[in-house]
Amino acid sequence: MQLTRRTVLAALLAVPGGAVAFPARPRRTAAALVATARRQVGVTTGYDRNYTQLHYPGGDVPRDRGVCTDVLIRAYRDAFGLDLQALVHADMQRAFAAYPRRWGLKHPDANIDHRRVPNLAVFFSRQGARLPLPRDPNGWQAGDIYTCLIRGTIPHTGIISDRRPGGRPGCVIENVGAGVHEQMALFDYTLTGRFRWALDG
Repeated sequence: MQLTRRTVLAALLAVPGGAVAFPARPRRTAAALVATARRQVGVTTGYDRNYTQLHYPGGDVPRDRGVCTDVLIRAYRDAFGLDLQALVHADMQRAFAAYPRRWGLKHPDANIDHRRVPNLAVFFSRQGARLPLPRDPNGWQAGDIYTCLIRGTIPHTGIISDRRPGGRPGCVIENVGAGVHEQMALFDYTLTGRFRWALDG
């Protein structure tokens, strides 16, 4: 909520003694995160892993294309106003040595760092968001982020859906190469990580 003279005056009148009561931050729910991820289905219809010069902060490639990480980036921006581009870049500036060096970079690059699965895994871990992989498939919760290796080598990520077709877990929202889809695919991969980041409760 944007503070205007009217909202500040209303707050002053509403609180005994005239103390200013700022509006509470809306709850960050798994339902909201999943809903914003789902809205990408049918919008992002292609896969494009090319290096792209982005605006900073808030940069994005055209929404009709992207990679798996863009599903997360757009969902968190749309649902909660959290900009992984800026957050990852700032953390890499603070602790560059904590991040993988597999791309030969000598300094952070705000155009691409947040769009790489291994970097997001490090960022989420440094935020205290890493959870153990559930032994029971039903242990996955809507809004969880998973990381995995496709064919044992290709890092991939997506968001766990709140839908369970036939009561079965494993429905995910992801871009695995042909645009964003919601599909039963979680257990098709070699799972490497589970994260729950910036959600209340």
